[in-house]
Amino acid sequence: MRHALSQARLALEVGEVPVGAVIVSEGELVGEGYNRTITDRDPSAHAEIVALRAASLQMDNHRLPACEMYVTIEPCAMCAGALVQARLSTLIYGALDTKSGAAGSVMDVLRHRALNHQCEVVGGILQDECSELIQEFFKARRAGTNC
Repeated sequence: MRHALSQARLALEVGEVPVGAVIVSEGELVGEGYNRTITDRDPSAHAEIVALRAASLQMDNHRLPACEMYVTIEPCAMCAGALVQARLSTLIYGALDTKSGAAGSVMDVLRHRALNHQCEVVGGILQDECSELIQEFFKARRAGTNC
């Protein structure tokens, strides 16, 4: 999770919402990313999607069944759906997203029994640190200061 936080800080440096994600396979880093929606002018360029794309290239496969993702905030429905499509084994996240979280807060896409794949989900890892980073970003944005 610490590496995901370092990715989130990279997002912060370029003015993006500070979310970071990393993907690990058998203890080895195979993908990483941070939010790039503004930078790339791409609404799908969330940290999770960026990390999935990198891991898929590294693993030479669009399926990542032996992989775990660490992400600083609970994924949205789009990202959760992508994790299901990738057949990711486990999601580990930091902060809850009580407005749009799709790993148990608002909805639970990752463990929905009607879908063809379910992920193991572990939440609350370094929750305070992950929450603080994103809360400070939005506090500064509301105050009109640069982050």
